[in-house]
Amino acid sequence: MVKKQQLILIKGTREGLTLFIDDTCSFEEALAELRETLTSSQRQKDEPNVPVTVKLGNRYLHKEQLNKLENIIEEGNNFTLQSCDSNLITREEALTWLANDEIKSINRIVRSGQVLEVTGDLLLIGDVNPGGKVISTGNVYIMGKLNGIAHAGSDGDYQAIIVASYMKPSQLRIADYISRAPDYEPQGIYMECGYIDEKQDKIMIDRLQVLTQKRKSLSGFERRMLNG
Repeated sequence: MVKKQQLILIKGTREGLTLFIDDTCSFEEALAELRETLTSSQRQKDEPNVPVTVKLGNRYLHKEQLNKLENIIEEGNNFTLQSCDSNLITREEALTWLANDEIKSINRIVRSGQVLEVTGDLLLIGDVNPGGKVISTGNVYIMGKLNGIAHAGSDGDYQAIIVASYMKPSQLRIADYISRAPDYEPQGIYMECGYIDEKQDKIMIDRLQVLTQKRKSLSGFERRMLNG
């Protein structure tokens, strides 16, 4: 007798339950087994709600399919669907990810009253004059003087950094952290960077080389900058 392949695997964690759904079967087959599994282990109505995380593997669910899955999990079971994790993303999500991961290289001077805003990392070959402002959802690299305002991680990325050949900003911003200009006069010899120090809970300005200790996941581009 051939043993039927198990399509649903349930694991308990301290945070709740995790459901692993086989990604090689049809969605309807998975739903049928899930319904049967949950029915056979129905919980008492007075028991507290348990959060459920669903692991879909290489399967993507449309909104209608997600609604069906949620109804089966939550209907009369004291379960609450917390999240569905998939290895797959939509084309729109992929394009958004690509835009946020791309380095935008721009050669210009940002003058007083001007605002330069990009999605992803910004590589500015030029100066940011007093009264000028650059904004990026990712990191900001300035191959020139930063005398104006630089805002990195504008969508809330606390790991974002700001790098400049000459660091004398009127203001630095990373995510929702704000720092005024440094008290010392830059020597103009070493490139400097601004980053959020979690322990001190503020933006720090230091030599670019400290990023090898502060940010372990440096990209190849950042490492080439460090190495000259």
